Amino acid sequence: MSKHKDSYRNVLKATSLFGGVQIVNILIAIVRSKFIALFIGPTGMGIASLLNSTLGLINGVTNLGLDSSAVRDISLSHENKSQEETTRTISILKRLVWFTASFGALLMIALSPFLSEFAFENKDFTLAFVWIAIALFFKQLTNSKLSILQGLRKLKDLAKANLFGNIFGLIITVPLYYYYRIDAIVPAIIIASLMSFAFTFYYTQKAEIAKSPITTAEAFSEGKEMIQLGVTLSVSSLISLLVAYIIQIYISQKGGVDEVGLYNAGFVILNTYVGIIFTAMATDYFPRLSAISEEVIKIRKVVFEQAFIAVLLITPIIVVFLMFAQFIIVLLYSEAFTPIVKMVSWGILGMVFKAVSFSMGYVIIAKGDSKLFVKTAIGFNTILLASNVVGYSYGGLEGLGISFFLYYILHFIALRVITKMRYNFYFDRGFYPIFVFCIVLSLVAFLLTYIEASFLKYGLMTLVVVLSFVFSYYQLDKKMDIKELFSKILRKKK
Repeated sequence: MSKHKDSYRNVLKATSLFGGVQIVNILIAIVRSKFIALFIGPTGMGIASLLNSTLGLINGVTNLGLDSSAVRDISLSHENKSQEETTRTISILKRLVWFTASFGALLMIALSPFLSEFAFENKDFTLAFVWIAIALFFKQLTNSKLSILQGLRKLKDLAKANLFGNIFGLIITVPLYYYYRIDAIVPAIIIASLMSFAFTFYYTQKAEIAKSPITTAEAFSEGKEMIQLGVTLSVSSLISLLVAYIIQIYISQKGGVDEVGLYNAGFVILNTYVGIIFTAMATDYFPRLSAISEEVIKIRKVVFEQAFIAVLLITPIIVVFLMFAQFIIVLLYSEAFTPIVKMVSWGILGMVFKAVSFSMGYVIIAKGDSKLFVKTAIGFNTILLASNVVGYSYGGLEGLGISFFLYYILHFIALRVITKMRYNFYFDRGFYPIFVFCIVLSLVAFLLTYIEASFLKYGLMTLVVVLSFVFSYYQLDKKMDIKELFSKILRKKK
């Protein structure tokens, strides 16, 4: 029973650690977004979104997915207590990333006129793309160092690197936006990447990782499996980035750059602010799952624990957000962004399904099942693109929200079938009543937003919020005895 409780507690501790970091990062992002929205408006945000999306796309094309595949390889060797193999894997990663980062930066410079024409329908941003090639170079180096910390389970150092990079990036870039407005977008992107690199470099050096001399030829030869899995993951990421890019281009051409800014703001809320649980989970969850990837019984246990905690943590967030959606959006951005309220309200309903499908999806990656991963990536992203285009065409921004909601339901169902057929994975029956109740709570909160009488609406929504917190606490307490956990923490502090 003690091991059972400790297992859930370890998941919660890791989620709490990176959840805490994410909350601070979100507060930083809120401040940054608030100032950016005030200083450069939806048009400026649209420009920044297209520049960042292009940077992400080129990064996805050239990084060979090493930042993800390396986590798996480092985790496996580290779990097996093979210091020599771990050191060699890290040296291979470092050598390969210097190659991919240089190639990516040069490719962006060479394609800059085309990228400007494609994204903005003119060549006015050619020089901007040349400059942000610097950001691309340091982004890849940063991601490789984060992968090392993640694979070695240096979770506190990983959290600090993320946190301090964001804090100092904010301190430097906000004054730039104040004084130079839209002209600050490119320098801000570059400076943010340099700050992130500086802190990840410091914390990987602090880890005192032994060096294993290796040539470029040896790195490519010995790193074949890492590259193969990485390319698979890279293809998947590239497809996702390409779909997001096409959607933004489509919105830009159909509704204008302002609409791109609004869409991106809503997307950030769903995937960054509300998606805090997923980011926090993935940091510890992926290496942990990779280390037991050959043991199906253990996989079922780990995935169940992760999905269980994810659903119970995300549900109160969804309900609270639905209650205060308009206020939160104005707080995060400005009054000019209120058109995304309905988009985000629909989209956030899909997060309870994403909490479970997210947990299941990592099984495919941890298994290193490259072919299946590519097939699912192509299939899911094709559906997402089609649904987003149809949703925006017929319902504008609200239609996009509806399409996200329906997509995440389909994504959950499909992954449930795929993982059962491929790996004989399934959840215990006890999981589904909790999952269904969380879905019902979210749907009730959503439907209550349509009540026109404010007193009645907020009175009923308050009851749903309280119920969601009580339910989540009760279920988590049954698994890990939260009171005892807090008592232990307090005793340690004393």
